[in-house]
Amino acid sequence: MSDPQDSGVAPVRYENGSSFIIAGLGERYTLETNSGIPALWQAFEPFIGKVPGQQGGETYGVCCNPEGDSFEYIAGVRVSTTKGLPPRFRSVVLEPQHYAVFEHRGPISSISKTFQAIWKTWLPVSGKQAADTPEFERYSADFNPLTGSGTVEIWLPIKP
Repeated sequence: MSDPQDSGVAPVRYENGSSFIIAGLGERYTLETNSGIPALWQAFEPFIGKVPGQQGGETYGVCCNPEGDSFEYIAGVRVSTTKGLPPRFRSVVLEPQHYAVFEHRGPISSISKTFQAIWKTWLPVSGKQAADTPEFERYSADFNPLTGSGTVEIWLPIKP
């Protein structure tokens, strides 16, 4: 087996996640239509810091609810409750899970390359298996989508 650290992605770390709720705007995408995700973030941006029950300044992009070749993507924030959310908001509860965590390095426009390196290169040589639960991107509170500065992490759920 190859060394997964030689896969072209930043060194992996492992985390045990806790249960929490992400709420924000959601849409369905496929691999062919996911170029629309930046527009979803643009629509969500005015809500950041104003979402009822928001916890912290980080933002999250959650891939969940797969159906056939599509998935739901929620651009959101961590919240303490779903009460009081705007009617068009979607929410997802992320249950406790074991994660492989990767830092995306480079412009945010190239995040799809990091995902490809994780799924097509790192995962096959890691000896790990992806769990059938939501994966997410975690953007630091100081993340600037215009400059790409700040920290972006990809949290891939893996089977123990």
